[in-house]
Amino acid sequence: MKSDLHKVLHPIAGRPMLLHLIDNVKTLNPEKTVVVVGAGRDQVERAAAPHGVATAHQVEQLGTGHAVQQAKDALGDFDGDVLILYGDVPLVSAETMQRLTGRLHGADSPAVVVLGFRPADPGAYGRVIVEPGSDRIAKMVEFKDANAAERAETLCNSGLMAVRSRDLFALLDRVGNDNAAGEYYLPDIVMLAAADGRASAVIETDASEVAGVNSRAELAMVEGAWQQSRRARAMADGATLIAPETVWFAYDTEVGRDVVIEPHVVFGPGAKIADGAVIHAFSHVEGASVSGGANVGPFARLRPGAVLEADSKVGNFVEVKNARLGKGAKASHLTYLGDAEVGAEANIGAGTITCNYDGFLKYRTVVGAGAFIGSNSALVAPVTIGDGAIVAAGSVVTRDVEADALVLARGTQEAKPGWAAKFRAIMAAKKRGG
Repeated sequence: MKSDLHKVLHPIAGRPMLLHLIDNVKTLNPEKTVVVVGAGRDQVERAAAPHGVATAHQVEQLGTGHAVQQAKDALGDFDGDVLILYGDVPLVSAETMQRLTGRLHGADSPAVVVLGFRPADPGAYGRVIVEPGSDRIAKMVEFKDANAAERAETLCNSGLMAVRSRDLFALLDRVGNDNAAGEYYLPDIVMLAAADGRASAVIETDASEVAGVNSRAELAMVEGAWQQSRRARAMADGATLIAPETVWFAYDTEVGRDVVIEPHVVFGPGAKIADGAVIHAFSHVEGASVSGGANVGPFARLRPGAVLEADSKVGNFVEVKNARLGKGAKASHLTYLGDAEVGAEANIGAGTITCNYDGFLKYRTVVGAGAFIGSNSALVAPVTIGDGAIVAAGSVVTRDVEADALVLARGTQEAKPGWAAKFRAIMAAKKRGG
């Protein structure tokens, strides 16, 4: 990745890829979750610790089998099914994980269940060779050690598998490193089980689900696959995406029915869009809640803490941060609302700014229900504008305004007839050198 950030912490849809995997694992209610990590251990531990997982340290990187062995102490006396997953393969679904463990408990009780896939280009993947007409594994071989006939097989090993804990470490203890790479290969446990007279099985999944990330280009490809799936789900759930390929969701974006999302909209983490809302083109929504019937954009930015109540409007080039717009309130254009409470049906004129920060602390602005804020006004917080009050355009409001009052807080206009013409004549003469 050529990065100071650990590979598995690079984000997909705004969330580290490792945490995508952990989230899916949690839906299975595992008794224990262990992350095995080598280099960059501190970064991974900090990221994983809040999610109730243990970590095990692989001091030397001696292969996948060696890596799994490092989890033995963390698993302790656990007696159950073990799922072996990879932190840089983040899109594996909970359903596929359940298929793995379900097959492990099939009538023929396979020793190991391997997750296989058929990529468009099998390349250097390890191959899974099955017995004709079945899912029983005849042989597993790494590409480096495979002969021409074995390399011609198209079923590949994803590296993911399910195995009973009582079998796993007994088999790993017998894995050797007499191979082209001198490493301890996890897939060797399949052939060791076969030597004991116990068959293993393979289940298949789509190649996109087991796509791994080893470069920035692959990160972008996996991001694209995740986004494509999320867009399809949003539309299947009743949202309209005018140009789906231009809409980008975060991992936790919530989108209701009859929502309309126009082209080039980006959702950051924490966005909630209720039924019937409209998000116009080129808007960015993060950490914000948009109620039914509300209208956002185009070219709007909703930052964390923004709340738009029903039928409110935030228009073009409006930024809202930690502020609530009441039912039917409007800020139609060219406005900043930060740390504010805007009452129902209030109207915020173009160019209005809540001056909420003095360089040290943030302060709050309250605009009452039905109030009208004229264009190009500055509301210097902390300040309250009463219900139904009117702030004249161009005002700088520094004190509270009573309900239904008119406030004018701007300099007095003075006119000097003919002054401009005299000024131009004088300056033109100077320019000529006269």
